[in-house]
Amino acid sequence: MRWLILYARSRQVPTSAAAVALVALAAWAFDHDGAGPMDLGIAVLILTANVAAASVGLGGPDVALESTAAIRWMPRRAAHVLLAGAVAGAALLAIQAAGPKLAPAALVVRDSAGLIGLAALGAVLCGAQFAWTLPIGWLAFTLLVPVPPGIAGEVGGWMIISPATTASAATAWALLATGTVLYATAGPRR
Repeated sequence: MRWLILYARSRQVPTSAAAVALVALAAWAFDHDGAGPMDLGIAVLILTANVAAASVGLGGPDVALESTAAIRWMPRRAAHVLLAGAVAGAALLAIQAAGPKLAPAALVVRDSAGLIGLAALGAVLCGAQFAWTLPIGWLAFTLLVPVPPGIAGEVGGWMIISPATTASAATAWALLATGTVLYATAGPRR
């Protein structure tokens, strides 16, 4: 077997891809009649579920064994994070192309980048099995706590604020950069 197939199997990529596809199918079934635009909170919830499903593979079965491998993990880890974020966003954009208006494409790209950065940061801080906690926690905060005015509100509620807002876009891209760099260099917590 090639290393890519072994890597994908050890990171549960087939299971994660199936979960992302099921979430996307559920989104389509929820609003397949196209009667009107969905609530932005629902679209962000679907995107967060996609990222949570993809974050399962941010660690292998044995982190200690992987640290003894004679391969360079940094580029593989960085590519894994970026690809997982791209797939999570692409699933939502594919559903949007099929009919229902879920969210603007710029918002999907920004949110998938920020959410996968949060998941990578969660893998570094909490371990791969709990990488989903940071994206889900920030989503809960965003949807349940009223957004205060000003820069603090734009940073705290970056998921549902317009992607044209500088502070919300900077927050998402900073989360992606920080999470990807830390995960690529340190790997998941043991």
